[in-house]
Amino acid sequence: MNSKPLYAVIDVETTGGSAQNHRITEIAIFLFDGDSIIDEFTTLVNPESYIPSNIVALTGITNQMVANAPKFYQVAKRIVEITEGAQFVAHNAPFDYRFVQAEFKRLGYDYNRQTLCTVRQSRKHIPGYSTYSLGPLCANLGINIIARHRAGGDALATVSLLKILLSIEPGIGNSND
Repeated sequence: MNSKPLYAVIDVETTGGSAQNHRITEIAIFLFDGDSIIDEFTTLVNPESYIPSNIVALTGITNQMVANAPKFYQVAKRIVEITEGAQFVAHNAPFDYRFVQAEFKRLGYDYNRQTLCTVRQSRKHIPGYSTYSLGPLCANLGINIIARHRAGGDALATVSLLKILLSIEPGIGNSND
């Protein structure tokens, strides 16, 4: 049995900033064992609602791109399976976690995972930066983000950030933060 902690490093792109009023348009999950990525899942999601132009400009995800993408209920089982027994890790975890929880709540399912926020942990263990936004922080730490404001690129960069945090403080994530 694997005694290593598992981290489900997650990023979502959405139709807006409110988990109650907006929907997920893309989700990426990298299952990380502290050394390497052992599983991954990335998909566009049909939000069943319109993506506003300001969000299209930010993410590059268009209404046409998601028109034939799976709806959340079609990927929900995979999300449960890949995150089972793992800590939910995200850069600004409360945002991503609220969105995932809201999507499951719409399906009548309570989704609960222990969370770890790499923004909070970065502020604590890598002090001195003027901003802890993912882009500038990664630039300062030499982490290349392949596709900024896309779930896969941002989640992969967060895996690299988590590696750095674990090298500084191996015990992070032992409790919900």
